[in-house]
Amino acid sequence: MKKREYSDEDSQSTIDSKYIQQHLASERTFLAWIRTAIAIIGVGFLVTNLHFTMADKLSPLSDLLANIIGLSSVGLGILTIIMALFAYIKKIDAINNQSFRTSRATIIALAVFVIVIALIFGTYFLIV
Repeated sequence: MKKREYSDEDSQSTIDSKYIQQHLASERTFLAWIRTAIAIIGVGFLVTNLHFTMADKLSPLSDLLANIIGLSSVGLGILTIIMALFAYIKKIDAINNQSFRTSRATIIALAVFVIVIALIFGTYFLIV
């Protein structure tokens, strides 16, 4: 009987398959962040588009707020995608090394960004 030699590639696939449920959960989380980012960008476009269809009735301050909402929503969406990508890549190694720690800083930063956007939305709707 011939003994099979394992290469580095075989051992890597063994490590990855050992934690397949964790990797799949991490991937689902990443995709949820992507959906959230798309929704944030979409809401920014929606508010901006709604604003400019009523532009003849609105003040210069509401114009400024609509532009801020649109730009900050797109920026926040892009930032969310970038942060989610880095967190996902970091989790791959952390899961395989059994050294996974939750990322509080990322979650807190994104929560603060969303709260700021919500406050700007609130201000916009109070003025309009």
